[in-house]
Amino acid sequence: MNEVLILLLVGLFAGFLSGLIGIGGGIVIVPVLVYLLNFNQKTAQGTTLLMFLFPIGILGVYNYYKGGFLDYKTALIMGATFVIGSYFGSKTVIAIDTKIVKQIFGAFIILIGIKMLLNK
Repeated sequence: MNEVLILLLVGLFAGFLSGLIGIGGGIVIVPVLVYLLNFNQKTAQGTTLLMFLFPIGILGVYNYYKGGFLDYKTALIMGATFVIGSYFGSKTVIAIDTKIVKQIFGAFIILIGIKMLLNK
């Protein structure tokens, strides 16, 4: 399959899931970039973060706003610290082995998935 077509379909699917269940698109996009398009784990993560710099979620946020499902205070507080965490997280990932980065990413997805499946 053409790489551009894969990227378009993955972006559409990740955006749909983000709007549908509120997940970050990186959970979908990073594995596709690594395993389908042979990106290095660190490059996949950096590329995904670059994608998020642009107003990706505006339409999704608009729909949640119309439905009355936004908590501005929480979003602003977390957003402020997210910027700081993102800076230090990216500095850290550059300094560690790519294999360890893959393991951390995979373990995080598994742990969150188990928690969500077992939560009542």
